[in-house]
Amino acid sequence: MADRVYIFDTTLRDGEQSPGCSMTVSEKLKMAAKLVDLGVDIMEAGFPIASEGDAQAVDAVAREYPWVSVAALGRCNTKDIMACVQALKNARRPRIHTFIATSDIHLKFKLKKSRQQVLEEAVAAVRLARSYCDDVEFSAEDATRTDPDYLEQVSRAVVAAGARTVNLPDTVGFSMPEEYGALIGRISRALGDAAVVSVHCHDDLGLAVANSLAAVQAGARQIECTINGIGERAGNAALEEVVMAMKVRQDKYPFTTKIVTEHLYPASQLLTSIIDFGPQPNKAIVGENAFAHEAGIHQDGYLKERTTYEIMEPTSVGVPESRLVLGKHSGRHALVKRCEDLGVSLNKEQLDVMYDRFTEAADRKKGLRNDEIASLAKEVVEQSKSAVAK
Repeated sequence: MADRVYIFDTTLRDGEQSPGCSMTVSEKLKMAAKLVDLGVDIMEAGFPIASEGDAQAVDAVAREYPWVSVAALGRCNTKDIMACVQALKNARRPRIHTFIATSDIHLKFKLKKSRQQVLEEAVAAVRLARSYCDDVEFSAEDATRTDPDYLEQVSRAVVAAGARTVNLPDTVGFSMPEEYGALIGRISRALGDAAVVSVHCHDDLGLAVANSLAAVQAGARQIECTINGIGERAGNAALEEVVMAMKVRQDKYPFTTKIVTEHLYPASQLLTSIIDFGPQPNKAIVGENAFAHEAGIHQDGYLKERTTYEIMEPTSVGVPESRLVLGKHSGRHALVKRCEDLGVSLNKEQLDVMYDRFTEAADRKKGLRNDEIASLAKEVVEQSKSAVAK
């Protein structure tokens, strides 16, 4: 289907390669279970040649979830490809994902090979992988800094050799959305229906999600991404962000995925419990403050009509509910609502006194806890009653 976008999750591979994100085999299995609930199309479970643990993880995930497409990564050489073959031997829907750098800077300084050598190695690796596996993906590492003519030559050659997916990564987060879209459009037109064009964007300039969306508009039909955007250096495109951008803005991105979005926040929370850190509070979709409101004007609008300041229902991504955070920027509307929720009713005079005391206290600290608010409100009510009695 022309509007179908496949979600290739690499949380267990690229994601765990970043500092603080390493996972054991049992932890990968635990995370894989949630990715299955989430509905990802392809799960990249590891880089088998990298370690015995990675090889075991690929095998374990493939055994546990035989109905899911499980990918293993390997460089364009025989040893890596055979390690993938071995790790995927029990998979019912295996994918061998092989890659080699194609930019001149990588060829000169890292590989020390000519363009022709790289082209030949890419084709040979795809042919070898295809002899063991029907589903082969090829990635041109550092595609966005590769000569476009050469990139198209390599892309056509690997498809002719049997690759069903061609991934054009923005490996170092260098590209701008308009130029990435143009590059993806060119290769998509060159390959036509012969292969799916995939994208894998890094966030070094904060553009991983924007680049991924630009690529989809230009013809890409697979996005490689991770939960919470974890990954090498500044991370990968965040799965939750690309999925919700397409879901919320169907007018601009009329594409569909099979992601069950209600599992996005639980997936984020599970990953946080497994690795050494979670998303920053202001992280889109799954951050602690993504559905929190503190400013009085925002709280007032939200309480009158949720959509004044929320473009998504929190439950649509698995967040239980929105939060009104009471601090020095909060207004009377939110304060009286919180007091009512805490079982304390205030009349107009009491609210005025309560508001003055609340803002004075909030000025001295980051915010007030519910127990502090309830205690202050009860004190105001009691003092008000005592004043009337006198």
